[in-house]
Amino acid sequence: MDRSPPPFFNQGPSAHARLAFFAIFAISLLVIDSRLGLLVALREGVGTMLYPVQRTLLVPRDLFGMSADYLAEIRRLRAENAELRRVEVANAKTLQQSEQLAAENARLRELLETRERIALRSVIAEVLYEPRDPYTRKVVLDRGLQHGLLAGQPVIDAHGVIGQVTRVLPLSSEVTLLTDRSAAIPVAVRRTGQRSVAFGGLGTGLLELRFLSAASDLQVGDVLITSGLDGIFPHGLAVGSVERVDSAASSASSARVLVRPAAGLDRSRILLVLLVDRSALPPPPPPEKPVDSRRRRARP
Repeated sequence: MDRSPPPFFNQGPSAHARLAFFAIFAISLLVIDSRLGLLVALREGVGTMLYPVQRTLLVPRDLFGMSADYLAEIRRLRAENAELRRVEVANAKTLQQSEQLAAENARLRELLETRERIALRSVIAEVLYEPRDPYTRKVVLDRGLQHGLLAGQPVIDAHGVIGQVTRVLPLSSEVTLLTDRSAAIPVAVRRTGQRSVAFGGLGTGLLELRFLSAASDLQVGDVLITSGLDGIFPHGLAVGSVERVDSAASSASSARVLVRPAAGLDRSRILLVLLVDRSALPPPPPPEKPVDSRRRRARP
């Protein structure tokens, strides 16, 4: 079989001759360039002319690389921002907890100082929750019968009287605050010694002194303390301060006095229960018997 190319393609020297010629020509150029350096200028000119073409051809590669770097930088920045936000939240939480612990430690320190000043046995209790009854003002403590609490015992904080224990369970107890509508406490004015009774139930967070004469020597800012006449609250505990004296509130012969409680009724979480045993208190004196008017007239 004849494998020679057709006459149309059989033009000029053979392929082997051309290969040999170009090989010798290439080797000659390499030898001349390495020995004489004649092609340096030619190479520099060609390189200069081809440089814009090279840069143009490299633009897609550079754009792809820049896009990849840009996306990688965005991902890195997002990760850093997320980490910074997490650290910020953690630091804020720690800071708030530290501030809260510092405030609680300060209140507990004040309460311990108050405990040392009062010559009575006492128990430190924490407020668990406040019952959801809009018509009463009470709180529930984490101490009960197993801790020595009894109904009727007074409850105070570092600043004054909070209220009185009204119900006791084995592990918890309920305290009625001074501002409850059923609360009443005997008080005395520190400046003058005048005695009265403070009642709650106004709904404004204030106490009210009732049955006072309009001529009573009371001034705004007077400090009220427990009088101790009920045998439950020790004498001298701070109750509040006079906020307003309205002599014409009810009648011309009586005055309406509003008192701001000294204790943090809505703020204090750590309280002090004074272990006063009501069963050990002396019984109240018997009521006086009315004198028979007929027997009085029969006397000479």
